[in-house]
Amino acid sequence: MKLELVPVPVTDVDRAKAFYVDQVGFNPDHDQRVNDDLRFVQLTPPGSACSVVIGEGVTQMAPGSQQGLLAVIADADAARAELAARGVAVSEVDEQPWGRFVYFADPDGNGWALQEPPARS
Repeated sequence: MKLELVPVPVTDVDRAKAFYVDQVGFNPDHDQRVNDDLRFVQLTPPGSACSVVIGEGVTQMAPGSQQGLLAVIADADAARAELAARGVAVSEVDEQPWGRFVYFADPDGNGWALQEPPARS
């Protein structure tokens, strides 16, 4: 069993797509208007086996209600610097025993954490 797609509820699909692609660096896999009530936009973080879907008619969650999305990264400092350079409001690096984290939210307030796992001994 593999998790492959997570819905992220947004108010403005084009604004959210631009944020995730142009600022965060996700790959735009699909953007299909199926009918007047359904637009399916699939975006994938580089190197990820799991994608997110934004659009119209893809979820009943309220925009901004998706919290705690987590992606694993190799270097929290580099990820933070890249996001900041692309205009993303990103937190400082949060050092924890279980990893180093940076946090950001999309324009609707959906919350993301990027984790650099601790070095394995």
